[in-house]
Amino acid sequence: MLARLSSKGQLVIPKFMRDALGLQAGDQVHLMLERGKIILEPQVITPVNALYGRYADADFLTELEEEHRQEVNHDAALRA
Repeated sequence: MLARLSSKGQLVIPKFMRDALGLQAGDQVHLMLERGKIILEPQVITPVNALYGRYADADFLTELEEEHRQEVNHDAALRA
């Protein structure tokens, strides 16, 4: 099958190929150059990988520690 590059260097992957690979708009693909050929592989994004780095600045531990401290204090008050 022949495909043509646009003036911006873009290439359209035919629908039947996108469907066969389960590709949708916004999906990532891995491109490799091997022996003068371009190899395109769908990038498998797991839910964990999709969230990687998204909460880098969040401090969940402090909130969990405070919650635990409150539970311990509440339990101690019930025993007293």
